Amino acid sequence: MPVRQPGGHSNGPRPNQRSGHRRQFDQRTNEYHSSRAHNLGGDQVEGHRAVYELLKANRRKVQTIYFEEGIDRSGIVKQIADLAFNQRVPIQSISSSRFSHIAGSELHQGVVAMAASIRALDLEEIVTSNSKIANLLVLDHITDPRNLGAILRSAECAGVTGVIIPEHRACRLTPSATKTAAGAIEYLSFSLASSIPGVLSDLKTLGIWSVGLDMDAEANLSQINLLTSPVALVLGAEGKGLSKLTKARCDLLAKIPQFGRVESLNVSAAATLAVYEVARARGSLI
Repeated sequence: MPVRQPGGHSNGPRPNQRSGHRRQFDQRTNEYHSSRAHNLGGDQVEGHRAVYELLKANRRKVQTIYFEEGIDRSGIVKQIADLAFNQRVPIQSISSSRFSHIAGSELHQGVVAMAASIRALDLEEIVTSNSKIANLLVLDHITDPRNLGAILRSAECAGVTGVIIPEHRACRLTPSATKTAAGAIEYLSFSLASSIPGVLSDLKTLGIWSVGLDMDAEANLSQINLLTSPVALVLGAEGKGLSKLTKARCDLLAKIPQFGRVESLNVSAAATLAVYEVARARGSLI
């Protein structure tokens, strides 16, 4: 949607008994997720690369890994099995019909891992937990899980130090998001915000400048000199862009210049260009 720029068997948990988590079906995203109000998600990780990075990072407990029967156990799947064995993570090989009951996305590639949820940090933690100059990403009500996953993948590759997500009316780390993020969630820090305008005010008190992406802004993102200072890029929702109040709370608004005829960039494409513009400006500081 357009956006206004800115190997083996074991006796692990049964597939439908996920450590007390009650799963609900979200008709907006067409997938199941945890019902915990303050849970960032990430407790169900799907796809080869995402599960591999989950085990490789070894930053949170993995309860069980499920392989769909008949999956090719060579290549990265063998690496997953080897890592799981070394970390004493049980692997269950289950039928396709049972697998379909636990898979939260259609692109699972025959591998699903159940893990501890991603822990949300306080805002001060997310600013100070990294020795690098703060390079944050604030997402103003992104609701598409694949867009969220693509944004997070680009953010991690570009050196973003933290991501802030709204508590309400926004996508969390669902199975589709974790699959698309391809392991990026294992290396990023996250914070939940009850109010995006409010968190922008809090960031200002912490010495973080906020730059909102908006296609109607006068300045190009590449023209802003503060990109070598602590900064938070603010991206709006698919189709709607930044809310009026969020725009008002941003220290600056900037656009990504366009030279074609289509109205705007997809939010994940805009995010990729924006985070790499910060990376280019900072160079060796990342």
